[in-house]
Amino acid sequence: MYTVTNPATGELVEEIENATDEEVRAAIDRVHSAYPAWRGRSVAERAKIVSRAAELFAERSGELAEIMTLEMGKRINEGRGEVGIVVDIFNYYADNAATLLADEPMRVSTGDAVIVKQPIGALLGVMPWNFPCYQVARFVAPNLVLGNTILLKHASICPRSAQAIADVLHEAGVPADVYVNTFASSRQIPAVLADPRIMGVSLTGSEPAGISVATEAGKHLKKTVLELGGSDPLIVLDSDDLDETVKQTATARMRNCGQSCNAPKRMIVLSELYDDYVDKLSKHVADHFQPGDPADPATRLPPLASAAAADEVAGQVRKAVEQGATLRTGGNRIEPGAYLEATVLTDVTREMDAYYEEIFGPVVVVFRAENEEHAVELANDSPFGLGASVWGTDPARLRRVAERIEAGMVYFNRAGGSSADLPFGGIKRSGIGRELGPAGIEEFMNKKAIRL
Repeated sequence: MYTVTNPATGELVEEIENATDEEVRAAIDRVHSAYPAWRGRSVAERAKIVSRAAELFAERSGELAEIMTLEMGKRINEGRGEVGIVVDIFNYYADNAATLLADEPMRVSTGDAVIVKQPIGALLGVMPWNFPCYQVARFVAPNLVLGNTILLKHASICPRSAQAIADVLHEAGVPADVYVNTFASSRQIPAVLADPRIMGVSLTGSEPAGISVATEAGKHLKKTVLELGGSDPLIVLDSDDLDETVKQTATARMRNCGQSCNAPKRMIVLSELYDDYVDKLSKHVADHFQPGDPADPATRLPPLASAAAADEVAGQVRKAVEQGATLRTGGNRIEPGAYLEATVLTDVTREMDAYYEEIFGPVVVVFRAENEEHAVELANDSPFGLGASVWGTDPARLRRVAERIEAGMVYFNRAGGSSADLPFGGIKRSGIGRELGPAGIEEFMNKKAIRL
């Protein structure tokens, strides 16, 4: 079942039956059959439709934010902000379509050639619940401009978001069979990937989900893009205003109730600042992140997406403390609803589960680094490699440290950022491929070489 459960109250709002196998096969028929005509449209035509979608997303930002607040507990202001990023993404690919898809002439050893950029066919998107609109936009906008068609399976707790997105795209002019939303179950995904008419898959989600989808896609030689988990390091080298650094880093961690793949989850602070940073951070987190109604703009700490998610994160905190970590503040479940107190942990060592695992909730883990070398060592001692950030006052030092961090993205004096024109993605167990920017439109592109 696809279910809408208000995580602030635990109230079951709606249930929707999963699609039948016959309905899923019919959906594949639709996106496959629609591909030739959609591909045949000019780039300008497709870009115009994508531009119109951006306008409609902007007009309906309030409605979409309210849906996200109900389905997964997102703070209403963060929901509006998420739709703002969606608008930027659709505008970026609409405005830059001609440039991104222009032929590339080449002079080769035997004469002249040209690289022609073409779509590849019908694609499957498997999307997560933590950013119900933004994650879809990263996959959908570039591929609609390119000329691919899309079968979209959203998270089982976000059916209203899924339907609202489809409604916006269809009203903008995307043909009904070019973008098809399906309430398929996870058990039906292997059959979709086995179908020769599906040419590729993009998944954003957990490591287990990524492994499952990549395994099935690999069996059938399907192109795959995976954006998986992260345990991003945030290195504080120095600060000319520690109170402000604490405020900004805490806010970055608590954004979306800590449920962001590229949130800074491991704060690595040089020894000379460590004690003051931990004291100030613990007080700031306890004072400023109190649970409340996510529909209230004044709320700073919303519920997690589900009671199960809150229980899991609380269990991770409890286990860390049992294994020897120090609980500086928070850590308790709050009911009714899916709330967890904002939490700060220190003294986490390699022998503890919390050292290597991703904690997907409002939990900050702080490490002491003896020097710059040690900070980089701690940052890279992780199975993940999505993003990272380096904080300090010396640009040359920031750049030196950034180049040594094993991650797909590094930011200076900010964390967890994203912009439509900047490639997004990671290495190691954080995923395969890139989204957004010029790289985002190339993942499911046939770069056809024509020897003239």
